[in-house]
Amino acid sequence: MAPSPAVPSTEDRAHLERARRLAGGGWGGVHRPVGRETEGWTPNPLVGCVLVRDGEVVGEGYHAVYGGPHAEVVALEAAGPAAEGATAYVSLEPCNHHGKTPPCSEALLAAGVRRVVYGAADPPTAARGGAEALRSAGVEVVGPVWSEAEARAENPAFFHVARHGTPYVALKLAMSLDAKIAAAPGARTRITGPEAEREVHRLRSGFDAVLVGAGTVRADDPRLTVRLGPPARRPVRRMLLSPSADLPAGAALLEDLPRAGPVDVFVGPDAPGADVERLEAAGVHVHAVPAGPRGLDLGHVLRVAWTLGARSILCEGGRGVAATFLREGRAQRLYLFVAPRTLGASAVPAFEDDADTLDWSRWEPAAPPARFGRDTLMVLDLQEASGGPGRRAAIVGEAS
Repeated sequence: MAPSPAVPSTEDRAHLERARRLAGGGWGGVHRPVGRETEGWTPNPLVGCVLVRDGEVVGEGYHAVYGGPHAEVVALEAAGPAAEGATAYVSLEPCNHHGKTPPCSEALLAAGVRRVVYGAADPPTAARGGAEALRSAGVEVVGPVWSEAEARAENPAFFHVARHGTPYVALKLAMSLDAKIAAAPGARTRITGPEAEREVHRLRSGFDAVLVGAGTVRADDPRLTVRLGPPARRPVRRMLLSPSADLPAGAALLEDLPRAGPVDVFVGPDAPGADVERLEAAGVHVHAVPAGPRGLDLGHVLRVAWTLGARSILCEGGRGVAATFLREGRAQRLYLFVAPRTLGASAVPAFEDDADTLDWSRWEPAAPPARFGRDTLMVLDLQEASGGPGRRAAIVGEAS
């Protein structure tokens, strides 16, 4: 990351923090287009913008929907003539290309903005170059202010897809103080409270797909839809790993298909044909994938998910599925929601005992601990070689 040409002031950082908070308003709206399920698209980032002139905020806005006006344009429209001579605080480097919208760098120049402070540098895509274009036109530019890890924490799926071209995977686990996720194997156990439940529904709306294992379906019978809070722009895909294609006929996942959202079941090569046909007759999309060392081949699963349009996947369990994602290094974030209770020695542990499952030295906090009712959330990001600890993240609890 190139060094900033100027040091941001305390006031700069305060306005940039406001831009970061505004950006969150686009959660569930910017991540994916409506009606597209194929390869060839990337998620939009969360972006907020604040315009300040003579110490007063004259306009602000955020990127609200995929393909809609960017944050800078919304803020400029709110400011009107007052944007001339103002400082623009943007959470992400202004774009510099003609895509679904014109370049934000050109919009800022046309409005007469004299200074731009931005938090995160754009990844190496066609949109990059806004900061240099603004500098070349005589605008004072300060940024990137945030580290690479801080930038990833704000828009993890956006940066991961841009750099790696594979689905971004986050794991959510709700557990007790003694790190247990169920009272007994196969037992449906409510760990966290209603505040956490509302939060996980909000989080789902910003992912392309929610994924669970067959054991979670048998124990909890989840719907995996967004029912609490504002709905997503389109239904979230529901994905199930079921090597034997043994999804129960009365499972909640099968209710109200396809209006509630598509259901994809990944089965093994030896799954019984009769069960596969039963699922297909119910409206389920069945995908046969090779077997892996423990269950299905997750690499193949993720490749199929990508072709279905899933650029980001929230894995909500269970323990075996989570352990495999962690062991194989296929998860980039952990949402650990801890409830103030214990379940005892006979309960199901959140993590497997095997030392190879998780190298904790590679994970760093991406946000301060957050409280939802009586429960506490820890968010951890897997650190890339060039990055340090992250700073913030979206928050999630438990729901089904």
